[in-house]
Amino acid sequence: MARPVSDPGPAEDAALTRAAQAGDVSALALLLERHRPGMRAVALSVLGPGPDVDDVMQEAALVALRRIVDVRDPQAVGPWLRMVVRNGCRTLLRASHRLEPVEEVPLPPYSVTPERVLESHALRDWIWEAVETLSPALRLPVVLRYFSTGVTSYQQIAEACAVPVGTVRSRLSQARTSLARALTATAATAHEDTGLRTRESWQEARATLAAAERGEFGKVVRDRYSPTVALTVGGKHLGGPDLLLNGMDSDLSAGVRQRPVHVVAGRSLMVWEMELINPADDPAHCPPGVAWIMTLDAGRVDRVRLHHAARPPAPTE
Repeated sequence: MARPVSDPGPAEDAALTRAAQAGDVSALALLLERHRPGMRAVALSVLGPGPDVDDVMQEAALVALRRIVDVRDPQAVGPWLRMVVRNGCRTLLRASHRLEPVEEVPLPPYSVTPERVLESHALRDWIWEAVETLSPALRLPVVLRYFSTGVTSYQQIAEACAVPVGTVRSRLSQARTSLARALTATAATAHEDTGLRTRESWQEARATLAAAERGEFGKVVRDRYSPTVALTVGGKHLGGPDLLLNGMDSDLSAGVRQRPVHVVAGRSLMVWEMELINPADDPAHCPPGVAWIMTLDAGRVDRVRLHHAARPPAPTE
């Protein structure tokens, strides 16, 4: 008896999954297409008919791109993809304060960041090449949502981009649609080595902080930043190079140090996520962390957005 189209065979699934994990773009695309009916059925059962279903399906495809290497049992990739969809539905329901009619099915434990997953397999360069084709307004929320570790919620992205939460959701929806087209268009083109670019950005982040502690941050700004670089916080323009220098000097003089904990790097956008280490005698001087969100023009930083991590709530008596 022929197998129903909606029930892909486990042997074929395993072969496609292993090929996708090795970087075969066409295998991943075929895998998603084979399981699309089952994935969509899950979305419809949780959300009901409507445009949210398409958004969740697109988001699930992006999650699969980032996390296909995390599938431990290639024959069970179908249930894994359906769990990705279910969790995407739950996230959407929580964001819109709606009640979910089904029980949660959690994803397996996952301790590796999306960006580190990208570093571990051949799909990373292809994905980043597609991300670079997005407009700046769409690229920034996509990079924060899918590749950062501390600026991923709609509210955090809205604060970092200085736009309403509704605008973030709209831009991410547009970006997912554009990215699906771009992924197809760039699959066969030459791709830069994103892993190398990321490693170089880690080195640059550490070197920048070391230079600042030696009193040489001014040289870094002159060499690496545009003369008209703009510093913004929450969408407000605060100043240019002088404010960058004064802010760094002020923090160092107060005994505050920064330690990079996560780096995202593309041709046109870098994100350095920093832990802020306050002096022992003033533990609340700065928030616990800050993200340097930097756009680049011709290889030089032309805008720095700072997004500070929220302070933990004060203990109650």
